[in-house]
Amino acid sequence: MKIGIVLGSTRPGRLGDQVARWVHDRAARRGDAEFALIDLRDHPLPHLEAPPGFSGQYRDERTRAWAATVAACDGFVFVTPEYNHSVPGVLKNALDHVHVEWNTKAAGFVSYGGVGGARSVEQLRLVCGALQLADVAPQVTLPLATEFADRAVFEPGEHQLPALDLLLDHVVAWSTALATLRRGDAEAAIRQRLDAIVGGLRSKDLEALRRLYAPDVVSFDVEPPLQHVGVDAKLANWAKVFTFFEKVDYELRDLVIAVSGDLAVGHGFGRVSGTLKNGVVADGMWVRATFVFRHTGDGWVIVHDQASVPFDMATGRGMTELEP
Repeated sequence: MKIGIVLGSTRPGRLGDQVARWVHDRAARRGDAEFALIDLRDHPLPHLEAPPGFSGQYRDERTRAWAATVAACDGFVFVTPEYNHSVPGVLKNALDHVHVEWNTKAAGFVSYGGVGGARSVEQLRLVCGALQLADVAPQVTLPLATEFADRAVFEPGEHQLPALDLLLDHVVAWSTALATLRRGDAEAAIRQRLDAIVGGLRSKDLEALRRLYAPDVVSFDVEPPLQHVGVDAKLANWAKVFTFFEKVDYELRDLVIAVSGDLAVGHGFGRVSGTLKNGVVADGMWVRATFVFRHTGDGWVIVHDQASVPFDMATGRGMTELEP
């Protein structure tokens, strides 16, 4: 499990950095998860200018970077102040910028302010429901009058540690329990991406295909050279296929997908077929197909694929007539 500790204030003179370090230092002693401090100052997002990314695809580079940071976590602890009885605008903006990356994960809250930031957390719980974030019941509230010397230096009482430990217990447990659902969601998303590849091939749409591959994709195809590096090289391969076929089809069979975090592997059998330029219908050949996916700000993209056929060791001839 990887749990992100999100520091939800960027205001000059903020107290949140002291609180976030306290949370991280305590969490780092645990052995049941990895904890990463995520400071919104490191993610200067613009004001929300586009619809939320329900598809997991984003145009703005800053949003893509933020989406990748969120996607890499299995759960979150939000460290938030209360500004004017509400959540900081910068945190609300960060929550609204992405969508699918929050889904089916756990969230806990450590808040500070005049009444411990309790009213800010009440609003955050409503937002989490809309984002399909499962908010845990235990929370830590830190009143300025009792937990901050001169309302400026964070000096938490010892009684806050059991409350923080209980919060972390629940966030890790819920994140772990939800992992099965996240894998199911990821597999469905990956299958949709592969369906999009089939659609792009049938329409001969190279730009649609480009969005499905990582810029640095490495492809081991059935034709030379040994490897095709980069999305342009991969698309050149597909463009060559289009020169032979008037109509293209692609079929995947027996596809099995395994997901772990932001990486996934799929394997099965694939076949390119269709109608050649001269009108001849070509059934094509079945190849062994392997795909490696990585989740980024552009959703699940292919970082490596491989197509191969067995060969007869005595003759060195490829066995292109085999079928699944």
